[in-house]
Parts: sequence; structure tokens; C-alpha cells
Amino acid sequence: MSKNLEILKGIDFDNLNDEGLKKLLVDKFSKNINKAIIPGESYIPVSGKVIDEEDILWGIESMMDAWLTAGRFSVKLERELARYFGSRFSLLVNSGSSANLLAFYALTSPKLLDRAIKPGDEIITVAAGFPTTINPMIQFGCIPVFVDVDIPTYNIKVDNIERAITPKTKAIMIAHALGNPFNLNVVMGIAKKYNLWVVEDDCDSLGATYNCKKTGTFGDLATLSFYPAHHITMGEGGAVLVNNASLKKITESFRDWGRDCWCAPGKDNTCGERYCQKLGDLPEGYDHKYSYSHIGFNLKVSDMQAAVGLSQLTKADHFVARRKENHAILSEIFKEFEEHFILPKATENSEPSWFGFMLTIRKGSPIDRNKFVEYLEQNKIGTRLFFGGNLLRQPAYYNLNHRKIDDLENTNIIMNKSFWLGVWPGLSKVHYDYIANTVRNYIRSL
Repeated sequence: MSKNLEILKGIDFDNLNDEGLKKLLVDKFSKNINKAIIPGESYIPVSGKVIDEEDILWGIESMMDAWLTAGRFSVKLERELARYFGSRFSLLVNSGSSANLLAFYALTSPKLLDRAIKPGDEIITVAAGFPTTINPMIQFGCIPVFVDVDIPTYNIKVDNIERAITPKTKAIMIAHALGNPFNLNVVMGIAKKYNLWVVEDDCDSLGATYNCKKTGTFGDLATLSFYPAHHITMGEGGAVLVNNASLKKITESFRDWGRDCWCAPGKDNTCGERYCQKLGDLPEGYDHKYSYSHIGFNLKVSDMQAAVGLSQLTKADHFVARRKENHAILSEIFKEFEEHFILPKATENSEPSWFGFMLTIRKGSPIDRNKFVEYLEQNKIGTRLFFGGNLLRQPAYYNLNHRKIDDLENTNIIMNKSFWLGVWPGLSKVHYDYIANTVRNYIRSL
């Protein structure tokens, strides 16, 4: 039996009210959260979660409902997320990857008629990034068309997008790189010109703005991730933001098994027509709760996840501000080393919500990227490469049916020369002073 279970078995539940139980559990378990990171002694993670007693209490309260699946906390979090972003709707899912899957598949619905994405259609994207931005289009049978990215914003080269468009092009699906918005003015202008769908992968950029408007609200759909590495967390989890009422119903259908009914879990006959509809070749009056208009999934969250997410959302602006502060500290530190590194740059007209501090080793510098990040790791400083580098060079994509614009020169540079450091709110100046001294010592040894 684990130590935590032993603690629980020792509680006299009969003599505790809800508030007393919550306090006892928080007192017992709070020592497990947000352990101190001591530079030089502890490993400095490149990402992490910041949780507090309130998060634990919200999780405990949801468990006391004994509902478990999506319920009252999920409904409230969907409403609060939409309000936070300024989006019409949000739909919770079980991960950011599922959010990308759901957002893409919503655009394949036959209900969209001529605008529905079909197998063989082309989707404009980038190869510098995370696999689950492009996996849904591949899994559905579409052809990704890869455009190179810019250094040092690490976002799509917008001047190359129109060169990628053919009569088969149906959508643009790209991420805001490490919390730095891509040029939404140009992307949305091109999308309007050619009648293309836009899916914003906002998983790394919660709270970022472009022209003073939050990212995630420009495209037809946008995706969020609440994995512990991200801006707010509920363990696993994500969401899809939707600004169109008909798309909302389609997206919800794909999330909830593909059903045509929109009743919440545990609810029946919300529409008042449960037994009076005729759909497809089903018998007249076939139970609407078991009628399916899409080949869908089950991507819902538990209510305990949503409860923790609600608590985390109240701290989102604070977390975003801390990330910006930490990014600024690293920017100041690495000015000393600009001979060796290209420093990251915010997209014009944007206010990033940084996910990490990206560095690219300059041509001519004697620094070897692999040896350098190994040195940092040996000195207990966490690092990450830019996810998959050039995804076309990954084994999973060797035989991928695709097109690319030019030779993806910058994508290859990123694959070979770039890495990033953490800016998450659990880090502070004392950690960055240690990082600065460690980098300084390495460069002196060259």
C-alpha cells in the first residue's frame, strides 16, 4: 500500500465535514507540490507545472461529487475558457493532440458540403514543429504542403504561402511557434482570398496577442493543451476554440462518438425530439441519443481534470506574465553571447506568451549544438530541441505523400543548430544566474 493510501485509510471520514476533509487532505499532500529547485544541486527543468492548494481543493471538490466524467466543472471551464479568449465556444478534450485531431476532423464533415476537406486535398503547414499538428491531416489521407519558417521568429514564411496554393488546397494548419504568434494579418488575408480554413495550433501560446487580440480567436478553429508543460495544466487535457455555431455542433459531434444528439452526459431529450426524427436509413423515431452523423471519437475529459483547470485558469495571466519576465531575463543574459547565438524575436505587432527561449547557433561559431546541450544537461540545466526538428527527416514520415516549397533551409538549420531553455513560472532569476555562469564557463573553454 502506498503512503498516500495509508494516510487516507487513517482518516475518520464519519467525523469530518467537507471543509474539514479538504483541509486535512491539503495539509497531508501539499508538501508534494512545487518542490524547491536549487541551482547546481537540483535539476532545472525546461518546463513544469505550478500548482497550489486551491488546485488541490478544486480537484477534491469534484471527486466529492462522485460524477467523474464531464459534468458541472467541465461546463463551467468551457464557458470560462471562451470568455478568457473572447471566443464564442470552447470544447474540452483529453489532450492538445486530441484537440488538433478534433479540430481537423470537424472540417471533414459532409455537413460542410463543398468546403468539406476530403482525402487527397492539400493542407498548408510547416515541418518545423510538433508531430500532432500535422498527424490528423495525414491520418485522414490529405497531403501536407510544407513551407519553410523564418529565423528568428520560427514561424511560417508568409511570403511563401501563396506559392504553395493549388486548386486542391483546402486549409492552413500551423502553430504559433513557442508562444510567438505567426503573422495572422497575412495568413488570414490569404485564407480569405482563397476561401481556406485556418486552424490555429495555440497549444504553446495561451495568452499571446496579435494586434491586441488573443491568438486562438483568428482562425475558424484553434487548439489548446493543458499538459503539465503548458501555460496552465489539468494533467492531461486540451480544448478546441470555435467561433461558428454550426462548426461548434460538428466539432462536438466528432468529440462525442460522432453522435447527432447534443445532450450532455447524463441528460436525455434536450431537443424535445428524441423519438420523432428520421435520420439516414434509420427507422422513423429511432432514439436520437444513438443516432450518428459522423465517424467520431470519445475525447472527453473527466470532471476532476476540469476542476483543476478552472483553478489554474484564474492564474493564467500571472503565469503568462512570469513567462514574459523570464524570457526577458534570458534575452538580457544572452546579449553577452550574441557572437555565438541568434536570439529569438517577437513577430511584428505581437505580444508573445513565451513557451521557451529559443536559440540558434550562428554560422561560424565553434559551438557544437549536441555537445553544448549535453554539457548543460550534465550541469543540471534542462534543454529541449525544437520538437521534431524537420519532421520530414523523422522515420515516421519517410514515405509520406507530401509537397514542399523549396528545400526548407531554415527548417534544416533549426534541426541541426537550435535548442531552447525554459521560461516557465517555476524558475526565477537565481536559476538564470546559474545558467548564465554555466554558459559563460563553457564559452571561455572554447
